[in-house]
Amino acid sequence: MIKLHDKYFKPFLGEPEIQAAVKNLADKIASDYKNETPIFVGVLNGAFMFVSDFLKQYQHLCEVSFVKLSSYHGLTSTGIVETLLDLPENIEGRTVIILEDIIDSGRTLKELVHLFSNTHVKEFKIAALFYKSTTYNGEYNIDYVGIDIPDKFIVGYGLDYKELGRNLKEVYQLNQKHMINLVIFGKPGAGKGTQAEFLKERYNLKHISTGDVFRYNIKNGTELGALAKSYIDKGDLVPDEVTIKMLEDEVDKNPGASGFIFDGFPRTTAQAEALDVFLASKDMGINATIALEANDEVLTQRLLQRGKVSGRTDDQDEDKIRNRFDEYNQKTVPLKTYYEGQGKFHSVNGIGEIDEISLRLAKVIEEL
Repeated sequence: MIKLHDKYFKPFLGEPEIQAAVKNLADKIASDYKNETPIFVGVLNGAFMFVSDFLKQYQHLCEVSFVKLSSYHGLTSTGIVETLLDLPENIEGRTVIILEDIIDSGRTLKELVHLFSNTHVKEFKIAALFYKSTTYNGEYNIDYVGIDIPDKFIVGYGLDYKELGRNLKEVYQLNQKHMINLVIFGKPGAGKGTQAEFLKERYNLKHISTGDVFRYNIKNGTELGALAKSYIDKGDLVPDEVTIKMLEDEVDKNPGASGFIFDGFPRTTAQAEALDVFLASKDMGINATIALEANDEVLTQRLLQRGKVSGRTDDQDEDKIRNRFDEYNQKTVPLKTYYEGQGKFHSVNGIGEIDEISLRLAKVIEEL
């Protein structure tokens, strides 16, 4: 077991297995291209060790170059936003073989194909040392595969966690033994946002607010945002599968998180079942559902006070506030039954000082 920053990683692939896969790739490609001089293009930063060892195993004439792609924190639907190192020159009429350290979602690969789309190369092939076939949903064939691996976050042999671990000779996978995934409920005014922030900081969790995710995708004009907006503009409910896909993207953007807080989803039993299916596909699950409980009279006064400061009209009308409480009760009762059936429903007293409530929540988490 090794520790990188705040995460622990356990052994996954040893050096002999990795080197055998590299040699196998080199032998396969040599068999196909030994009579010409291909150009191998490594994708930085992760592929530098793979490319180095691959070239030592490749016993025929070849050329090598590199490209580098950069993405900002909080990926868009395409993920790739900038090319930092351009394509090699004089590749027209030549065979180009991309050497990728790992292929999972296919976002980087899609951008790579676009880079080469107007270059008039003789042939364009893709070789991946590590390939997550269960998560790859791209439209391009992977021509050469070293090792097909499950959907685990890995480091080592060029791959990093926050820039650490690239120099490891072996590959390690994230130790998810202590991963915590939560669904948090609470009536308006119950302090759900405040307590979610506490849980996020204390346990290194990623807080996924469905409302925030919708607003981000719509504002940034992502493919999913445009799709959701098309339903909203017609006055229709956004289908569950669209919401789930947005949540999936958020999970994929945060492989280093120790777990996730789902806020605002699920709202129905069908959505809860869909969330379970999605998390199971990631070898995860909901550990606990936490409902912040508070007296309606106390919450009403909280919201009326908040309305004076925030200016929100729905916090200034007592009838509207109580209607929101009724709606919450109607939606939460079936979900409470669903999660109680799994032994995952926890009720926490939401009345008191913020720190007191935080301690109650921490007690629930520590007992999981």
